[in-house]
Amino acid sequence: MKPNTRKLLRLLLFGFLSNPLFYSCQFVTSLFSPTQENTQTGTVIKTEKGIASYYADKYEGKPTASGEPYRKNQLTGAHRTLPFGTKVRVTNLKNQKAVVVRINDRGPFVKGRIIDVSRQAAEQLDFIRAGLVEVKIEVLK
Repeated sequence: MKPNTRKLLRLLLFGFLSNPLFYSCQFVTSLFSPTQENTQTGTVIKTEKGIASYYADKYEGKPTASGEPYRKNQLTGAHRTLPFGTKVRVTNLKNQKAVVVRINDRGPFVKGRIIDVSRQAAEQLDFIRAGLVEVKIEVLK
């Protein structure tokens, strides 16, 4: 084999072998990083109060404004102005239940409402039956 061919094979082999290592490191890091489900604390940068609603099941799988599909079993939400990816703690003011959602959509576009949340978030906040609830949202750093 020519020296250049050996060098090329070594580079390809190293590149091939290093990719699984890279992805496994990302997986391990994600196991120990805070997630939207377990991040209940954080520095509050902004607070709002208003009415929350939740997405109807018919939106399952449809694209959100961020481009990702809506998934009713994830903890996500829609806000008119907050950047995509922002973590927001939503507290039901009737029962003090709280959940942290990640903003991935725009809305709500109904006067008086400040946030739309996924069905999973609405279940955790315990307002599925009511459909609407007064909430406090806290933008987390």
